[in-house]
Amino acid sequence: MIIKYATDNDYTYILERDKHIVEELIKRKIDNQEILIIRDFDTNIGWMRFGYFWDNTPFMNMLWINESHRGKGIGKQVVLEWEKIMRDRGFKLVMTSTLSNEDAQHFYRKMGYRDAGCLLLENEPLEVILTKKL
Repeated sequence: MIIKYATDNDYTYILERDKHIVEELIKRKIDNQEILIIRDFDTNIGWMRFGYFWDNTPFMNMLWINESHRGKGIGKQVVLEWEKIMRDRGFKLVMTSTLSNEDAQHFYRKMGYRDAGCLLLENEPLEVILTKKL
């Protein structure tokens, strides 16, 4: 498995699959090295996209692993690699969030993330905010 920054060659793969981001931001995030692409040999099997909460705290917005590759520890490897990158950039804290009705919250807690609050939007499940000290 290979984890590296997405390039322009990954644009179409991300565009076709990531329905949680507006199209014009994908290229900008690729250029800013804010998307990690996950490969199994020469095949893309997922991605991780991040930004910055309050413009100063790394925030993991999306971690996606293709169904056929889930449950094999790939997500954990990607999160650990991202945390290392953020630590190397001098950050002391990272954040993410997940809906309260998603199993991802248990994954992040096992990875050392702690509940830091929540957000309730109209007609949506509770969004759980999680942080981790690096």
